Amino acid sequence: MAKAIRLNETGGPEVLRWEEVNVGAPEKGQLKIRHTVVGLNYIDVYHREGSYPLQLPTGLGVEAAGVVEAVGPEVVGFKVGDRVVYAGGPPGAYATERLLPAARAAKLPDSVTDEVAASVFFKGLTAEYLIHRCHEVKEGDVVLWHAAAGGVGSLACQWMSHMGVTVIGTVGSDEKAQRAKENGCAHTINYRKEDFVARVKEITSGKLTSAVYDSVGKDTIMKSLDCLRPRGILVSFGTASGPTPPIDLGMLGARGSLYMTRASIANYTAQRAEFEAAADSVFKALEQRILKVDSPTTYSLNEVVTAHRDIQGGKTTGSVVLTV
Repeated sequence: MAKAIRLNETGGPEVLRWEEVNVGAPEKGQLKIRHTVVGLNYIDVYHREGSYPLQLPTGLGVEAAGVVEAVGPEVVGFKVGDRVVYAGGPPGAYATERLLPAARAAKLPDSVTDEVAASVFFKGLTAEYLIHRCHEVKEGDVVLWHAAAGGVGSLACQWMSHMGVTVIGTVGSDEKAQRAKENGCAHTINYRKEDFVARVKEITSGKLTSAVYDSVGKDTIMKSLDCLRPRGILVSFGTASGPTPPIDLGMLGARGSLYMTRASIANYTAQRAEFEAAADSVFKALEQRILKVDSPTTYSLNEVVTAHRDIQGGKTTGSVVLTV
């Protein structure tokens, strides 16, 4: 029988339970997938804690690679034996097998391994929509990216550097600063030692940045606004340090007619055509070595409690995967 991590209550990593589950046969529009590698993303922490509420009890995890075991009625474009990767859809990736809406899966090209796919697909889709569609960065732009050594940050900074963007990245240690530089950051700021607003002003000779990408939330959001030049944009896409405080729209006008958006990947990949185009963009960037992927931090699926503690404690860099 298949096994899965189940969430019956919200809380710390200790609430995750390893249980036997009956997967069954795929229904209309579904695939049955046997997982090989599962991706661990920070959104899983939000789901586990309840800050992004799920209906309980539930599975957990939104990204994995594997093999199609069965194809449900009215599914086109997939067959048994296909290698696939997916991101989004109902949580439940922390499992040996699962049913998944076929609309959330993409066929894997031969050039992309299961490990690479599971470690970067969701993060790659996130980077793609943030820098190409939510706000389109262009050659010559100066951008501030918080948590530049993280999974999404590592990919986005590489991509933007390739495009001719000057990226300033904030990090939490000298080791992470080195990693961020290797991934395309022209400048790094260790926020534990330096005031990142003062450093951004110094780096840009007071001109500030055209965009700030902030997945940290409460601890950084107000200072992020101080790093924007007139008509710049703050893209908030996460709250790792806690929910952001209320922001008076008048403040945006007073600081230079700033823009602000709270972005979600769900709204940028909801249409199948957008999802496929974004997936193709990520696969091409991998194939062309625009995105270079380090070996991820690896845990076995039944070590998921430790993995959650480590990622939340800032003990990991880059991507984290769970092997099945």
